Amino acid sequence: MLTSKDRDRLKVLHEAEKGHIPQREAALQLKMSERWVRKLLQRMRQKGDRAVVHQLRGRTSNRKIGAKVQQKALAIRQREYPDFGPTLAAEYLAAKHKIKVSRETLRKWMVEAKTWKAKRQRIEQIHTWRARRSCCGELVQWDMSDHDWLEGRGDRIYYVAMIDDATSRVFARFVRHDSTEENMHLLRSYLEKFGRPVEFYTDRDSLFNVNQPVAEGVERPRTQIGRALEELGIGLILARSPQAKGRIERHHQTCQDRLVKGLRKARARTLEQANQYLENVFLPLCNQRFTVKPANSTDAHRPLRADHNLAAILSLVEERVVANDYTIRWNNQLYQIVRADIRVGLRGARVRVEQRLDGTTAIRFQDRYLSVQKCDGKPKLLPVTVQPVVAAGQPAAKPRAKSEWMKNFDLKKKNRPIWRAEQLPSPVPSR
Repeated sequence: MLTSKDRDRLKVLHEAEKGHIPQREAALQLKMSERWVRKLLQRMRQKGDRAVVHQLRGRTSNRKIGAKVQQKALAIRQREYPDFGPTLAAEYLAAKHKIKVSRETLRKWMVEAKTWKAKRQRIEQIHTWRARRSCCGELVQWDMSDHDWLEGRGDRIYYVAMIDDATSRVFARFVRHDSTEENMHLLRSYLEKFGRPVEFYTDRDSLFNVNQPVAEGVERPRTQIGRALEELGIGLILARSPQAKGRIERHHQTCQDRLVKGLRKARARTLEQANQYLENVFLPLCNQRFTVKPANSTDAHRPLRADHNLAAILSLVEERVVANDYTIRWNNQLYQIVRADIRVGLRGARVRVEQRLDGTTAIRFQDRYLSVQKCDGKPKLLPVTVQPVVAAGQPAAKPRAKSEWMKNFDLKKKNRPIWRAEQLPSPVPSR
């Protein structure tokens, strides 16, 4: 069967065969050499118009994967990876079973076997594309994903990730709760490993932003994480839509497919086992495959300075007022400042109370930490009964009897009302 391309080529060759155009002109139109044009003309004289058809057309390729390998791959995929897509299944077949097949070939096999349904992706809404930052550490996207990661095999856990905008390098952990403390633990691990990035890009969750209306001209209060980032000299950008931080949103979608299946194959049931698989297997493979080279090789991360006390900065911080007796109330507990740490101006001053991640409490006044002791609390005063004082040699006074001067007096029943008394004629004075 001749294709349209074959017919166009055949027309030019016929013109060259009749001498209407030189072979050099035919070679230019067909974008081939003059030698190959002469070869095709020679074949036309022997075989006719079928000379322009490639001789391998319709024949099986020498590099085609055998039917036995195809059947084996499909059987393994259907038995061990029934819900895996073509891309992930091809990776597992190559790594676990030594069957190397491209994802598109495997996709074709799965569609033919009716174990995979091809679908067309549609773009529902177009968003403006934002270019990557040029340097590593210039912008890091930070987000949490709530998903059934263990598929009911254990307690509910949460996935918190940080992805570099310039390189797509991922740093993540599984945590038990989506709380300020757990996010601060991850932040500390990131800072100790890479240093301080220029900015973090997060959503408007209550962990990062106070979502309460604020009067015009009043500064919006900060969250604990916002305060910590400001003390570290790290900027915070709050996204206004999930599409704005699409890089980490797409990473979560990838993890909800690949990571869930990897945890299932690793038989992870606890938080510790999930983090072990994440750190030792998944993240190295993820960073090896999806990390890109930044436009600028400069690392924008800044080292931690000597004045950056992470234990103090990454803690729950509040202010308290010192009472006149040099005590501080915190979490319904009274603390007494040690006498050796009392200084001028401490009474009535505001101190910084740090509830640290390790469970300890530290209290700082200006640039000095104070030693405190827990108080048992002020004793409650018992009601006091006052006894009458009796002079020596005198008998005790008898209790006073109740007065009876209004004993039989009732204004409502036995006497006229005042308004009726006012209506009576006044008495005639006697002479």
